[in-house]
Amino acid sequence: MAAGGTGGHMMPAYALGQELLDRGHHVALVSDGRGAKIPGKPDGLDLHILPAGRMGGIRNLLASLRAILRGRAMASQLYKSYQPTAVIGFGGYPAMPSLLAAFKYGIPTIIHEQNAVLGRVNRLSARKVSAIATAYPKVQHLKSKYADKTYLVGNPVREEILQIRDAQYPAISEESILRILVTGGSQGAHILSNIVPDAMAMLPVNLRSRLQIIQQCRAEDIEAVRAKYAHNEIPAELATYMPDLPEKLSLSHLVIGRAGASTIAELTVAGRPAILIPLPSAMDNHQSYNVSEMVAVGGGRSIKQSQFTAKELAKQIQKMALKPETLKNAASKAKSCGRPDAVHDLADLVEGFGIAPNKPKKDKQKGISEALGGSPAFAKDIK
Repeated sequence: MAAGGTGGHMMPAYALGQELLDRGHHVALVSDGRGAKIPGKPDGLDLHILPAGRMGGIRNLLASLRAILRGRAMASQLYKSYQPTAVIGFGGYPAMPSLLAAFKYGIPTIIHEQNAVLGRVNRLSARKVSAIATAYPKVQHLKSKYADKTYLVGNPVREEILQIRDAQYPAISEESILRILVTGGSQGAHILSNIVPDAMAMLPVNLRSRLQIIQQCRAEDIEAVRAKYAHNEIPAELATYMPDLPEKLSLSHLVIGRAGASTIAELTVAGRPAILIPLPSAMDNHQSYNVSEMVAVGGGRSIKQSQFTAKELAKQIQKMALKPETLKNAASKAKSCGRPDAVHDLADLVEGFGIAPNKPKKDKQKGISEALGGSPAFAKDIK
C-alpha cells in the first residue's frame, strides 16, 4: 500500500492494512515522514519511508521530479525483496513513486479515492491502474471511459464508528437536552471558534436553554470560547483533542464541522445529521463536492465559508433542531448514505486483483515474478 502523509490518506490505508492482515496476507505500507507520524498503524504492518516530491510550481519542478524518480528506484528495490502481488495507492504525492514502480513491473494496481474529486496523483495514475475504488457515486475528474474498472466501495471508518451504526439515535424531545458536537480539525477549528458560540447565543430561549455543546478548539482559542459560552450560560465541554470522539459522536444529536472525506464517512456510517462548512482552501475544492450526496438526500446542510456567519448558522440550526422529528429524519437520511462495508469491499477488490477470486493468469504472474527476481508475497492459500 502507498499513501500520502495526511490522516485522510493514512487512516483508510491503516483500515485496509488491518483487514488484509486479518485475512492472512503480508502487508506493507509506503509513505513519507509525515505519514510515519500519523497514529493508528496496525501491529504487524511494515512501514517504509520513501522520498516523493510534490508537483507544484516551476521552481520546485526539477527537485520534485528527482525526488519522485529516487522514490521509484527505492520502491523498485523494495519490490524485489517484498515481491508484492498487488499495489494499492491511496492518493497523495508519496503514493506516486510506488505506483510508478508497479507500472514498470506490470504489478496489478488499485487506487482508492476518498474524496468526491479525483486527486492529482490518482488522476495521473487512473489510465494505467487495474481498478479505481471510490467513496462516492459521483467523482469529479473521473473520466467516463474508466467506468468499467471503477468500483464504489466507500471510505473505511474505525470499528468504534461502526458500532454507533448499530445503536439507536439518541432519544430527543422538545424538552430534552440537545447535544451538539462541533469539530473542525486543525485547519477548521479557528473559524468555528469565532462563529459557533455567537450563533448559539442567537437561538431562541426555548432552544438555547436545552443546549449542551461539545467543541474542539485550538489551544489559542479555547479560553475565549469558554468565556463566550459562560457569558450566555450555555453548558460547554471544550478540548483541543478528543481521543474519545466516537463516544461523543454517539451521544450527539447534531454535528457542526468541516466536510473532509473521513468526517463525511463517519457521519453517514453513524447516522448523524450535520451542518457542514467546506474548507475553501481544500485542493480542487473537494470538500464542497464531498457534502453533495449527504445534502441531496436531506441528511445535512452545507454553508459556504463566505456565507458562514453567526446569523446564518443560527438559522440553519433552528431549521434542523426546533422539531425533534426533523433531526431524527435527517439522521436516518444521513445513515442511508453510509457504506459500513467499505473496508471489506475494498479488501475483496484487492484480493480479486491480487489472488482471489480473479487470480492473475499464471503466465502473467510468472512474468511479474521474474521481472522482480522472485516469487509472489501473498501467503494466504486459496481453496
